[in-house]
Amino acid sequence: MNLMPPPGRPVRDSMAEYTELTLPNDANSLGTLFGGKLMQYVDVAASLAAARHARCPVVTASVDYMTFLQPIRIGQLVVLKSAVNRVFRTSMEVGVKVFVEDLLTGEVRHVSSAYLTFVGLDQHRKRVVLPPVIPESEEEKRRFDQAAHRREQRLAMRARFGARGG
Repeated sequence: MNLMPPPGRPVRDSMAEYTELTLPNDANSLGTLFGGKLMQYVDVAASLAAARHARCPVVTASVDYMTFLQPIRIGQLVVLKSAVNRVFRTSMEVGVKVFVEDLLTGEVRHVSSAYLTFVGLDQHRKRVVLPPVIPESEEEKRRFDQAAHRREQRLAMRARFGARGG
């Protein structure tokens, strides 16, 4: 494992936007997007930000809970915005905000948010030391600070259930 962290990278370098159109095959009998499908989109969006930051293969280590605030209907556009919030040596927290856009009216609504933890891997599938993230805006600094608290909660839960921490 590389012991020296690479130079830091600003949050803006990790930002990603991912979109999907909700089609009938992605929806339940009520015409709304399956929750599991939205979770898949969130994982993809988060992995884009994580890979942009790490510049190496990344894998999902954990997903914090998700709340579905409003339904997403067939024909609506799902817009996911992701960025690295904080790096903890070999793991990083990525935040994802999910919006839905009604393509007929242009209305955009926030429908979900999630935090995921990723680790970067080398060619032998071993964890690597990740570059620190550099928050610049007040919002980025707030997310950076809050990520430390969420990490404490995740590690406490892992310890309680006997899982390996990151």
